[in-house]
Order: sequence, then C-alpha cells, then structure tokens
Amino acid sequence: MDDATSVRYRNTVLYDHGGAQTVGDVLLHADGSWTPSNGDEDVAHDIDGSKRLITRSFQNWHTHLAMQLNARDFSDGFPLHRWLNEAIFPTEARITPDYVRMGTRSAAAEMIRTGSSFAADMYFFPNITGEVLSNAGLRGLVGGPVSDAALPSHPDAASALEELDQLLASNKEEDLVQYAIATHSVYLCSEDTLVRAAQLADKRQARLHIHVSETRKEVADCQAKTGMYPVEYLDSLDFFQPGTICAHASWVKKNEIRLLKKHQATAVHCPSSNMKLACGGTLSLPAYRDAGVDVRLGTDGAASSGNGLNMQAEARLASLVQRHDHWDATLLPAVEAMDMATKGSTDWAVWNLDDVRMRPQGRSNNRHLANLLFNGADCLDLWVNGRALRRDGETLVLDEHAILDEIDEAVSSYYEGVE
Repeated sequence: MDDATSVRYRNTVLYDHGGAQTVGDVLLHADGSWTPSNGDEDVAHDIDGSKRLITRSFQNWHTHLAMQLNARDFSDGFPLHRWLNEAIFPTEARITPDYVRMGTRSAAAEMIRTGSSFAADMYFFPNITGEVLSNAGLRGLVGGPVSDAALPSHPDAASALEELDQLLASNKEEDLVQYAIATHSVYLCSEDTLVRAAQLADKRQARLHIHVSETRKEVADCQAKTGMYPVEYLDSLDFFQPGTICAHASWVKKNEIRLLKKHQATAVHCPSSNMKLACGGTLSLPAYRDAGVDVRLGTDGAASSGNGLNMQAEARLASLVQRHDHWDATLLPAVEAMDMATKGSTDWAVWNLDDVRMRPQGRSNNRHLANLLFNGADCLDLWVNGRALRRDGETLVLDEHAILDEIDEAVSSYYEGVE
C-alpha cells in the first residue's frame, strides 16, 4: 500500500460499516481501505482530525438528478398523477441537453456538499449526466430512460434502446460512472419494451432500473390489465436481471418480495418522496429483511421528494417512518440506518464535530452516528477514489457560486412567457 497517496487524520473518530468505531490516528487509502497510523508515514495530506468525524460516504440509489432545475417547490401539493401529467411531463417535454447539464451540475454540487459520492440516476440525456458526474469525480450508475410515452431525447422506446446499447458497450469496470437501462414503469412501458430492455440488459450484462409499485393505483391498474401485480407481471416477462433496481417497491405482497430475492434485485426505500406525494405507504423493511432482499435508500428527484439530495435527512426519515408504521421503536437505529445509507461505499465523508448539533458526544463517546443522522452535521471533506472533492468545507471540483447563477438564470428564462 502506497502511503504517499494516503491521507492521515490525527486524533480523530472513524466509523466504518457496522458501526465499528476507531479513535486515534488513521490513514485513509485511495483504494477505500483504512489502517491505523503510526504517525511517521509519508502521506499526501496530514490533517488535524480532533474536531472531525469520519464515516463512509452516502450512496443515493434512486435519483433524477437534473430535476434540481425544476425548482424545489415545483408542483408542491400535487398528488402523483397530477404531479406527473400536469407538471412534470409537460415541463420535461421542453428539456434540452443544456438544461440537463445545468441541473446535474447543481445536483453534483449538492451531493458533494452533503457527503454523497454515488447516485443511481434515471433521466434524459444520460451521456450528459455521466459526463458531469465523471468531471466532478463522483460515482454513478446512470440510467437512460426508456418509455413508450414521448421522450424529449428520443421519438420512441426503440431509439432510446439503440442509444443505450452504444452507451452500455462503453462501460468499463474501472470507470466510476457506469450506464444502465432505466425502464420507467409498467404503466409507461409496453410488454414489448420491457422485454426488449431485459434482453439488452442480458446482452450487455447491464443493470435495469425501474419504478415499481409506488402507488396503490399503479398496482390496481396493473392487476386489472394483466391479472397480476407489478412484480408478478415483470417476473412473468422474465424482466429481472441480477441487481435490478426497484425504486419505491412499497405496495407489494410477500410473494413479490420473495420474487425480488429470487432475482437478486435491489429495492430502494424512498420515504420522503412517498410521503410528500401522499402515496399512502412506504417500503415495509421488516418484510424485506425477513426475505433477505437487498434494500438501499434513495431521495428520488428534487421536484418530487423532500426537495433535495440530502441523504442524512433521508436516513433520518427512513428510521422514523419504519418505527412509526410498524409500532416498533427498535427498528432502524442510527447504526443500521447509517449502514443502509452507506452500503457499498468505499469512499469517505468527514463531518464537523465542532457543532452544537453534534454534541454531546456521549459519556463513552458513542453518540456520533445518532447525532449525525438525527440532528445533522456539515460535510467538511469528501474523498472519492482517493481524490478530495471537498476540503475544509469548500468544494474543489465545482464552482458552487457559478452554478447558483447558472440555474437561477436558466429557470428565469425557461419560464418567460409561461403562465
């Protein structure tokens, strides 16, 4: 291991997966590992960590990043069907590559500021999103949208799949940003489109990303049309590939959860989005745990969720809603919520302990994670693949002030003459 590329934090507190705590001097290595420091290694950076808390970075498993441009109170108070048909779809019909670039740059800046290093995205012009994330040094699984409804980037689903075939062919294992296939849902994709998407995923060994059973209406409509519930219907089409990302997965039966386990799917809990749009229910974590399904957390898009990409807030809400919905105060304590929010991370976020929200630290120095998730903290440093994207509270890879000016001007010009 080359210590010359490593970072030393002195007199700090580090939490790895599982809530394993280390206090003292540590080395963070570019490959994502860490070791205790003897204090005499030749390192790239030597940092006073006495007022810093080190954790794995957050991983956001369901996003529509460029929606940052849709204004955060956009269509606030709309139920899902009105939100989609009266606000989102008409607006997105005018989306351009430039808008996606600006929105994604804003999203990348917010991810870095709030300690996230990865997003599983689903939005138009995926090559633009991939470019922005790569330039910012972030990780991503960028899904190009596939739908039988009109797409601003393609005339039909077939042409979207053709472009994705080329993007998927460019995937390299070592790249921080990979591409995926984002079939929107069972209600916007025909049977033929779903089957073709699955075949392409199998051909390219790529991941699929789809909204599944987000609302009761979606479930009832699918059952009325096909005689099956959404997961059952997708299973009947041989849609699932290993690692298929099922966003929301709220209104499901236990046999459907077992099907997700059978297909090694990933379910994404999006509590803020489900609650803001009054979907009437969220993913039932105990049932998924009993079945052994991989469950992650996601914020959804800024126009539909809790208005942003803050995974601290999402983890907090996940913990609270699971306890509330199941009448069980033992569900998803801070350590488990942190594990769900950071699962798979090989990167590091460093938080400010010199903050009243992070005190007291506890008699046995054990309140850090609970304070972080339930009360909040500022991200001072973010290390991704050994690179500093943020240091001492300043983002290094993006100009936040320029991004603010850019998106404010874009939104103003976008709505000129629009009532």
